[in-house]
Amino acid sequence: MRAIPFVPVLAFSETYDALRSSRVHRLVTRDLVTVEGPGAFEWLQGQVSQDLTGLAPGGAREALVLSPQGKLDAYCRVWRRSEELFHLEVEQGFGDLLTERLRRFKVRVKATLGQSTSQLLECRGPEALASVGSGVAWEWAGFSGWDMLLEDDPLPEALPPEGDRLAFEVARIEAGVPRMGAELTAKTIPQEAGDELLARSVSFTKGCYTGQELVARIDARGSNVARLLRGVVSAGPLCAGTGLSAGGGAVGTVTSAAESPRGGFVGLAMVRRGVELPAEVKVEGTDEEAEIRSLPLARG
Repeated sequence: MRAIPFVPVLAFSETYDALRSSRVHRLVTRDLVTVEGPGAFEWLQGQVSQDLTGLAPGGAREALVLSPQGKLDAYCRVWRRSEELFHLEVEQGFGDLLTERLRRFKVRVKATLGQSTSQLLECRGPEALASVGSGVAWEWAGFSGWDMLLEDDPLPEALPPEGDRLAFEVARIEAGVPRMGAELTAKTIPQEAGDELLARSVSFTKGCYTGQELVARIDARGSNVARLLRGVVSAGPLCAGTGLSAGGGAVGTVTSAAESPRGGFVGLAMVRRGVELPAEVKVEGTDEEAEIRSLPLARG
């Protein structure tokens, strides 16, 4: 494992501020599924929702891997390392599932599948892009920065301070970035996770890919799905898995939650489509009330 140069570690509130005003980094572990061979590009084009045409070595694009029924198998990022070598980077713990999903659809393909892990360097903040180097730019709801897979790239000569992980999680929630295993599961239809995810990871002009039929049909009907990803704010504690109710009936379920430095708690929730925002709701199992809001809850 590469040696990491010493850099200061910021506290929770300092990290939260740096994400909006300067720059900060963290290291996270990601699972990598490798596809390599002369048939890798053509085969991946038929497996992922993103159009990989024009993706040059060194570049990366976000994509979805879907089941034939159009449900989510993985939200990943496709890194092209060379003409015939691709890494599919996915949340740690989901590499086995993604590998097995791809293996089931790999028939007479001139490419091999492999799996490993890698450290991912995430640099965030408005000043981060000044030192992007060989990283890949990233932006969501005004939060900006860049990412670098350390397995393949040298470390930058100078790193910004290391940030508190919980502050990164609060920023993710406030921006409305969905995460595998939380907002995104095997039951998720892509449109449920919102327009931002679709814009980043789905091409509606490329050729056919596995699961395309449902995504295209829902898009043609105005993206009307039974539930949608929303933000939640509360003065009292929120916990993932907690139900939200209004008028005596269930309207949604919290999928992620954290305490914000701005005060109170913030969360993400899958909410019934007919709920008009903002909406006052009851946090089930408590005496607390919360408000469901549109995303993002805060911009970078």
